[in-house]
Amino acid sequence: MLHPAGGTVQYIRTGRHCAFVLHAHLVFVTKCRHKVFTDAHLKRTEEITRAVCADFECELAEFNGENSHVHLLVNFPPEIALSKLVNSLKGVSSRRLRQEYPELVRHFWRAQRLWSGSYFAGSVDGAPLSIVRQYIEQQNRPL
Repeated sequence: MLHPAGGTVQYIRTGRHCAFVLHAHLVFVTKCRHKVFTDAHLKRTEEITRAVCADFECELAEFNGENSHVHLLVNFPPEIALSKLVNSLKGVSSRRLRQEYPELVRHFWRAQRLWSGSYFAGSVDGAPLSIVRQYIEQQNRPL
């Protein structure tokens, strides 16, 4: 469907009783902004994130990151509480990365957490969606 403001293609998802286009730009930062991620870590984090999103009937539209943080562009249904999605994304990814990459354990400190307790969530709609997508694509991904 064409977006009335800019002619951009918008995919309207439908639920049982609604039609929606909801996107959120999420940013998760590592605890103390430790520079822990390599490209391999980010690839696995993306796989984990896609699986969690699928469990919530969400779509991970874009993913990228740098050595101390990740950016996600998530298309989500209105019945999903964004805070619950974020909690699951951070919890599952932290737990699985800790299990699969023992070398990351030194960055988890005593709390056994990879991520900072805070996060950024911004709503995105229409023409800015392409700008957010481009911004995420242009992150300085480590090698």
